[in-house]
Amino acid sequence: MSQENPFIFLIDTLFSIYIAIMLLRFLLQQVGADFYNPISQFVVKATQPLVTVARRFIPSIKKVDTATLVLVVVLILVKLTILFAIAGVQFNGQLLLIQSLYDLISLTFDIFIVALFIQAILSWINPDPYHPVNRLLSSLTFPILRPIQKNVPPIGGIDLSVLIALIALMFIKKLVLSLF
Repeated sequence: MSQENPFIFLIDTLFSIYIAIMLLRFLLQQVGADFYNPISQFVVKATQPLVTVARRFIPSIKKVDTATLVLVVVLILVKLTILFAIAGVQFNGQLLLIQSLYDLISLTFDIFIVALFIQAILSWINPDPYHPVNRLLSSLTFPILRPIQKNVPPIGGIDLSVLIALIALMFIKKLVLSLF
């Protein structure tokens, strides 16, 4: 798709931001993040109108908010359909589904990678551990960092778990996406 078309840029950017916020909502629910956190409240309020409607038709499965996950996939499908139409790209349902799955997997990895990267930068400036951003990042990255921290002790007082997690996530992302 041609990135020279300003409409493609605008639609791609707006949809991508909202899809990322919607996926972040789903991921925060899965890791049990504090939803009284101001950032979590923003995420909930920004996504609530669509999630409320979707929950009427799509029930949760155990602790998995399937309505939110389905919304993420639907929004990706809508974005790709609009972008393909504007760009004049011929597509079929199979191509659309494969590209949607690719985008979902890529975005999921990107959210965790960005969260780890921001957490690493914040650790250098030693922020307040109770700051809303720090607490949210910790909630999101704890499931990834915990197994690494159990198996790799700090070396010379330096915790390398974030670096190891970043490298591992980038490797796994490339490995999984190469299957497409």
